[in-house]
Amino acid sequence: MSGTILAAVSPDWVIGRDGGIPWHYSGDLRRFKRLTLGHTIIMGRRTWESLPRKPLPGRRNLVLTSYPLDGVECFATLAKALAATDGELFFIGGARLYAEALGVADCIDLVLVPDVVPVEESVLFPPIPDGWVAGAAEPHPDEPVLRLQRWRRG
Repeated sequence: MSGTILAAVSPDWVIGRDGGIPWHYSGDLRRFKRLTLGHTIIMGRRTWESLPRKPLPGRRNLVLTSYPLDGVECFATLAKALAATDGELFFIGGARLYAEALGVADCIDLVLVPDVVPVEESVLFPPIPDGWVAGAAEPHPDEPVLRLQRWRRG
């Protein structure tokens, strides 16, 4: 099983702060929706809890958690969630899920956000292990101030 890790990161690799995303770019949210609609998304419990609207409509929402949550499919392990899926799959956060997904994903789709966010008390994207190759940073099609960078297994 493979899939794509979708994340937005600051220059210091911050992905979250105070239980949410520390920036807002409408164009990037439109791109996220366009990429994930009609597909399966996997997230951790904290990411689920941070969503303003649950579940994200038009997608199969799966949550990794050790206890059941109302209104969503829950799995105790990533392996069990992967065994229950087929088709295109996206890992959408948070840091613990990203760290585990780096072992099974075949693509990392990063949105490079220019916002400087204090690293202290922030959630960081995990270190990308050897074996991944970064593509060139390219303009974001929906949000000119942002850049996109795709990583593939080497």
